[in-house]
Amino acid sequence: MAKRILALVTEPVSADALRSAVGEPDANSAEVLVVAPALNTRTRFLLADPDPAIARADEVQQETVERLDEEGIDAAGGTGESDPLLALEDALETYDADEIVLFTHADGKQNWAEEGLVDEASKRFSVPVRHFVVE
Repeated sequence: MAKRILALVTEPVSADALRSAVGEPDANSAEVLVVAPALNTRTRFLLADPDPAIARADEVQQETVERLDEEGIDAAGGTGESDPLLALEDALETYDADEIVLFTHADGKQNWAEEGLVDEASKRFSVPVRHFVVE
């Protein structure tokens, strides 16, 4: 039975990145749900201007799904809430994931909403959580 992976992406990722995160055998046979949170700047968040963040998240998830599909990985995607933890919660309500993989920016390039994400996700969700830094 294929492993069901919930991949939270903050930038487009490739099949190679997924393979590096979970191992080639699991990645190649996985069913992947890609969720891109609508990460916004603090200023746009305070101004209640989510449109650019939603558009960017949609681009990120579409490009990631296309990259995975091109490499033979079964993937579907969607955009999520601006809070990555809420985006994961929402996805887990309809997708029975075996594992969560968090693809985040490197330190110093992280969006403010990514701070503490890995630790909090590991505490909050009952499925294993892996973390992979996108360069």
